[in-house]
Amino acid sequence: MRIVVLMGGTSSERDVSLASGLRIAAALRTKGHDVVAVDTVRGTLAPAEEQALLAGGVMRTLPPDRTQLALLSATTLPSAVRELQNTGGAEVVFLALHGGQGEDGTVQALLDLTRVPYTGSGHLASALAMDKDLSKRLFRDAGVLTPDWQMLRAGDGVDWSAAPFLSAAAQSLGIPLIVKPSKEGSTVGLSLVKNEVDLPAAIQEAFRHDTEVMLERFIPGRELTVGVLGDQPLPVGEIIPKHELYDYECKYTPGMAVEVFPAAISDAERLKVQDAALRAFRALKLTGYARIDFRMTAGGEFHCLEANTLPGMTELSLIPQAAAAAGISFPELCERIVALSMPQHATGVSG
Repeated sequence: MRIVVLMGGTSSERDVSLASGLRIAAALRTKGHDVVAVDTVRGTLAPAEEQALLAGGVMRTLPPDRTQLALLSATTLPSAVRELQNTGGAEVVFLALHGGQGEDGTVQALLDLTRVPYTGSGHLASALAMDKDLSKRLFRDAGVLTPDWQMLRAGDGVDWSAAPFLSAAAQSLGIPLIVKPSKEGSTVGLSLVKNEVDLPAAIQEAFRHDTEVMLERFIPGRELTVGVLGDQPLPVGEIIPKHELYDYECKYTPGMAVEVFPAAISDAERLKVQDAALRAFRALKLTGYARIDFRMTAGGEFHCLEANTLPGMTELSLIPQAAAAAGISFPELCERIVALSMPQHATGVSG
């Protein structure tokens, strides 16, 4: 099968996307597929370029400012879609993009116009999952617990650093609390605020990455994750980071976190969190595969934090580890994700 792996992009998760995409391309080639790697910024990657990027690993880079990002995305995404024709066409596009317009439904909508099947969820579901505010509303409608939250929007004419607002937010949500951009991943721009005086700086940092910022009640407890493949949950995993939060460094630096698959929880707890993951998956109309993240309280409650429609596929990423715990090798996982994309789009279901 001729498969184009679309990776890179212009979001703050570009490096993670490249690491995921190159690993996916290599895995699919071991299964005999004709694979072309396309970076939405640089175009089709030559084998030598792939090898050079693979040697680089995952590093954190500063994203362009919002104006540069908008200009760059407006030109690179359409040109990347046109690049599919230059590579001889594709029977399926494997989306290895993370964050930004690669995961928020924009590239999915462009690909819908080409009628080329692609992996993961369609444009509507992708947009819903990327918007943390809308996601949490749908989780609650589906009976899935999620931490209380409050939204801040740039341009509302509100001084978010004013003492009365900060005190009201701290009183409503409690301290500590989480501050994060509404439409980012990999904990980019996220802060754990333990003191009210640190709130303004955390809010300012989050607004660097998005025009909407979420303040969210911090749920102490264990960090669990559930991968969904097709419509079936994978083994539950527990993440034990070296830092207080499972941040960017812990996610992509070897030795900075311990991931346990399957998690050391009871069968009843496993079934409960897997059921919550499936309900969250269906509430957002997700298809193909995704990763749903939770916090488990000491009392055994599971609070859904977010859904990741194009989760990382690096060597340290969680979906590949969950699949391995289920006896699914990485090349087989990639092939299954490709196979799941075919009937989804052949039947015209793209939400």
